[in-house]
Amino acid sequence: MKINGIILAAGLSSRMQAFKPLLKLQNKTVIESCIDSMLKAGAGQVILVLGYRAEEVEAYLADKYARSRLKLAYNQNYAETDMLTSIKIGVSALKPCDAFYLLPGDMPAIHPETFRAVKEAMLRTQALAAFPAIDGKRKHPPLISWQCRDLILNFTGEGGLREVWKTLEDRVATVPVEDLGCLMDTDTKEDYHKLVNYLADQHSIPGEYIL
Repeated sequence: MKINGIILAAGLSSRMQAFKPLLKLQNKTVIESCIDSMLKAGAGQVILVLGYRAEEVEAYLADKYARSRLKLAYNQNYAETDMLTSIKIGVSALKPCDAFYLLPGDMPAIHPETFRAVKEAMLRTQALAAFPAIDGKRKHPPLISWQCRDLILNFTGEGGLREVWKTLEDRVATVPVEDLGCLMDTDTKEDYHKLVNYLADQHSIPGEYIL
């Protein structure tokens, strides 16, 4: 199964009042941790969608990843558009594959086993999208079939991808996980400090901690 990935990092970081992608987490940044977790989980190539302060992220990552593994795409209208616009830009930049992971760029603590769990769920059920679930609620990162590509690109309604999944409800799978990383982002300073403390408690780096 050939899998790629999309990470969304075009937003203004307005609630954080700091630039989230380049916040430090142990010996990495938030955006590096997101990229590394997805690559470690088996994504052949990651599309990183940038917008606000894109030049800084591009410069920071310039010598850290091979171009074959990390491709940058840009939402030039990041201040006026929603997340679905960035998703469409990422989807348009994908190389053909069987499926792709989708992850907000402020969720750096997803365990590789969670990525593998949704992959196994898709293979087992032949779903068009597979989500990790905690207490029965869908979380990031979903794995989305390439077959959904045109549906996503052509969707123009309100509600973003949630509305897309409603049209495919009988083809969406969920798999229970116990990954607290699925509940943690860096929306606010409080969220960031919780994340730092959580990762410190794991005595390792993001992507290698023990659940």
